[in-house]
Amino acid sequence: MVFKTTGNKSNSVILFFHAMGVTGESSMPVAEKMAEKYYCIMPTSTVYCSGQRYQSKRDEIQQIVRFLGNHGIKEIELIVASSIGADLAMAFLTEIKIPVKHVFFDGGQFAQIGKATRKIMVPFLYIAMKSLYWSKGKTLKRIMWCDDDKIKPYFIEAGKNLTYGNLRRQLTDSLEDKPFSELSEELQKHTFWEFGSIEEHFKYRNAVMQTYIYGNFPVFEGFNHMQYQIQNPEGFSRMLETIIETDRLPELAFAMWYRGKIVMKNAYELAENILSPNLIRI
Repeated sequence: MVFKTTGNKSNSVILFFHAMGVTGESSMPVAEKMAEKYYCIMPTSTVYCSGQRYQSKRDEIQQIVRFLGNHGIKEIELIVASSIGADLAMAFLTEIKIPVKHVFFDGGQFAQIGKATRKIMVPFLYIAMKSLYWSKGKTLKRIMWCDDDKIKPYFIEAGKNLTYGNLRRQLTDSLEDKPFSELSEELQKHTFWEFGSIEEHFKYRNAVMQTYIYGNFPVFEGFNHMQYQIQNPEGFSRMLETIIETDRLPELAFAMWYRGKIVMKNAYELAENILSPNLIRI
């Protein structure tokens, strides 16, 4: 892994888990807005680090634990996990004893996919992510709802460093077809599972609501995958600060609370959905 940080080490800690196909620096636009009050840590998964070999989800977690230990960090104020970063964040929350006060999942990837299907998905995902490097970001519009030049460097750098073997090994132990991990009632009360109403990951909301009955499940009406975070990092950071300070969302005109249920389709569509949740309409 590679770790980027911003802010004063003496401040409370925010730990970011990034989405698929980008580096940890993709969280920097939000982290920079919070750096005055918080120490923000942005690890990049080994999958997207040049010359590194992905071993396992457990190894990724242990690398984060070592970093925290080496920097004397014994408590985390907030975890922010975006898209597939939710999978690693959940493993961190359930396997590590470091206290965490608040959690925010932005369009979390909570798919439960069989091993054979995950294996089939690898070449589709690999080509999609490498194409962003080969095309210098020109293919972003094909796999995202937006074509923002500000986020292209994170995709290009990740695609440059990605190897087929690392991606294959990552999907071997990610998004497994097994029950969701247990979270304490207390932590659930301080955890937000947020989805945009028009993103494909909205389909996971019903399942996590049924599992984590004490949690918070806001819907950003009319928003696509990670749209608020990408288009308005300042507003997104203010929202996170409000959650830290009050355990509630601020007053947001687009924040709704309702139930919904959608189903998934085949392996090819799952592969596209993981990288670009707006592509598939079910």
